[in-house]
Amino acid sequence: MRFIHTSDWHLGKTLEGRSRISEQERFCEDFVKLVEEKEVELVIIAGDIYDTYNPPAQAEKLFYKTISKLADNGRRCVFIISGNHDNPDRLSASVPLASEQGIIILGKPRSEAEIGEYKNFKVIEAKEGCTKLEIGGEKVTIISLPYPSEKRLNEILESKEEDKEEKKELEFEIDTSESSSEVEDKVETKATESSSEDEKRQVTYSMKIGEMFEQLQGEFEDDSINIAVSHIFVTGGDASESERPIQLGGSLLVEKKDLPDRAQYIALGHLHKPQKASERLSAYYSGSPLQYSKDERNYAKGANIVDIHPGERPVVEKIYFKNYKPIELFKCNGVTEAIKICEENADREIWSFFEISTDEVISTTDLKLMKDRLKDIIEIKPIIKDREREEQTDIKEKSMAQLFSEFYLFSKGVEPKGELMDLFLNIISEEGEF
Repeated sequence: MRFIHTSDWHLGKTLEGRSRISEQERFCEDFVKLVEEKEVELVIIAGDIYDTYNPPAQAEKLFYKTISKLADNGRRCVFIISGNHDNPDRLSASVPLASEQGIIILGKPRSEAEIGEYKNFKVIEAKEGCTKLEIGGEKVTIISLPYPSEKRLNEILESKEEDKEEKKELEFEIDTSESSSEVEDKVETKATESSSEDEKRQVTYSMKIGEMFEQLQGEFEDDSINIAVSHIFVTGGDASESERPIQLGGSLLVEKKDLPDRAQYIALGHLHKPQKASERLSAYYSGSPLQYSKDERNYAKGANIVDIHPGERPVVEKIYFKNYKPIELFKCNGVTEAIKICEENADREIWSFFEISTDEVISTTDLKLMKDRLKDIIEIKPIIKDREREEQTDIKEKSMAQLFSEFYLFSKGVEPKGELMDLFLNIISEEGEF
């Protein structure tokens, strides 16, 4: 049996307010073609379909159109779980329509599919967190754990009252008669206690996930293809800037030892960089299909196509996607070089970030010139050369112009010059304070 593992589509996501929907539409079109060309029998999407709980209508329309094409009226099974960006209830609202086409959508831990027979496969058994299929004459068992937040895992979530009590325990009064060293000792003690609590929550959370996986993998059979699907952050994973943290104080990390060791393949979602989550197990993050932040520009995006048979190790092939609109970072020595780079790249479809080494403020004229030469500039960041700064200022001895100049120097690293300083002086004069 052949399946494809993808995740973290983040439909509707923007880049500093700039829409990415056209890139996402092109990806979805190419993904459907890829699945058809590779004769994939099962599509697994491991969470973070959307970027927000309330995705734009255009993103929802794109998603449902795409999965409908993938399912092809029941000729192919499409298996989807929710991620930490998704609203599980909103995602699951389409289940009555989706299930008619052989699309399985599971929003929360312990969700279960619906039994049904389709053109090229069957759902022969459906339990909480476990779906048993028959695809191409092979038995397939999929255990699933959609994004398991602490709230969704009630067993390890403290009640609001307990949270209040915990906060009270962390508070303490400082006696004014105490020495500074005694106060520091108290603060350090409380910090240690808080850190210890985080460690306990981390262990408890990971153990709970491990217990759930252990229970679920009891459904695996020797004559079945056994797959696990989840949206979690496994310890040691390489994260990027665009991922919304799903751990607070480390309490939502899952230890590798708590992964389901009887699964032939573990399809994970959350991390945007394609990577193997465990050397011991066949546990993989497929990564996101597009570059969603500046630090994701240095590695290719793709998905895993997996050929698998009962009782055998899977054969995993990495498939790479097109980079429809690359993110570029240009490091320039001065504004002149930056403007030249804009001119040289004017015909390219890119998202660009600039870091410009300079010893003075970049004028609005130069900024406009750059943006006229090259569209879709996301950020122009001046890297100010080191300068000595005054550590103290006596405001009684200095004019408003001097104070403004020193404030600007402190915040920007350079002195305000030309039209900026003139504008400030004019405003002050009009207010009668200069």
